[in-house]
Amino acid sequence: MALFDPDTARAELARLMPMLDEFVALRADAAELAASLDDGPSTDLGGLPELKAAQARLDELVTRIHESGIQLKGYAPLLLDFPSELDGVPVLLCWLEGDPELAWYHRVDLGFPGRRRLP
Repeated sequence: MALFDPDTARAELARLMPMLDEFVALRADAAELAASLDDGPSTDLGGLPELKAAQARLDELVTRIHESGIQLKGYAPLLLDFPSELDGVPVLLCWLEGDPELAWYHRVDLGFPGRRRLP
């Protein structure tokens, strides 16, 4: 398992940001299409073929995130963890959709409730 230092994790997050923006847009489209197909209001986005295409592309994006060594912990909102180590302690550098930058971490054993600002 690759470990990220904060600078490397920030660079990787910046590299992935266009893909993450695409993920968020596709997630919204898929939700709207699914609701439309489940007797919800109609949508101009299409129907079942477009929903299947959006789901397939979301799966591709998830695979690419995992291949980069990043852990995808949440889909809505997006929650990414970058395996790291601070002062010899295993931690996860944590980015939550909407965060302006990668500025948080938590110990592996504490999870999101133990989230603290990076020193």
